[in-house]
Amino acid sequence: MSATTRLARPGEVHGEDYFFESPESFNELIANGGLLEWAEYGGHRYGTPRAQVDEALRRGEHIFLDIENDGAAQVKAARVDAVLLFILPPSLVELEQRLRRRGDTSEADIEKRLAVVAQQIQDARERYDWLITNDDLDLAVLQLRRILAAAERNSSWQTST
Repeated sequence: MSATTRLARPGEVHGEDYFFESPESFNELIANGGLLEWAEYGGHRYGTPRAQVDEALRRGEHIFLDIENDGAAQVKAARVDAVLLFILPPSLVELEQRLRRRGDTSEADIEKRLAVVAQQIQDARERYDWLITNDDLDLAVLQLRRILAAAERNSSWQTST
């Protein structure tokens, strides 16, 4: 679960959807090494609490992080055994439609996100180990399973801390 400085959307609950943090408490997490990674996205900061990742890895669990490119680079620097996977939208037009259908994102936030994602996609080809296009869910899941199986065969990343 990510920490964020953005305000909760209607129906979101602290500790269930995100850890909603003030800018000051987020700064403390950064200063104390409490985040595995963090970045600003769409005018807000988001980060992954290090302790929950470390605990899940000790239990032998796979960790999936919903992060952007700067955060991915921080994860790779902190954990060279991390397998980085970027989920691509079928197109920017489809991504915009998906954001609008959610109905919980303002027009200004949609525009900000679309501007950022175009650059993220361009950079992803250089920064990530794998790319999957999410236009067919069954195929995307199959590709993800194959990547996980290959990673497990080729490394000990799932059990190291």
